Amino acid sequence: MGSVEFQATVENGVIVIPEEYKQSLADANTVKITVLKQAQRQASRPDIMDELAQNPVKVDRFLTRDEVHDRSL
Repeated sequence: MGSVEFQATVENGVIVIPEEYKQSLADANTVKITVLKQAQRQASRPDIMDELAQNPVKVDRFLTRDEVHDRSL
């Protein structure tokens, strides 16, 4: 038995096989599937780097080191 390994998306409960593997699996009568579910990020708290990439902070000038760490500003 040959094997292939790939990551796939699940759409409405259906595993979508990537195009590059569809041809090699087309003639298979049965296949053995092992599912390893990846941990998902919590939707309530997005990753700060993703949020900054989507909403960059605009500044008029560069801050000095002291200004960056000054909590009173």
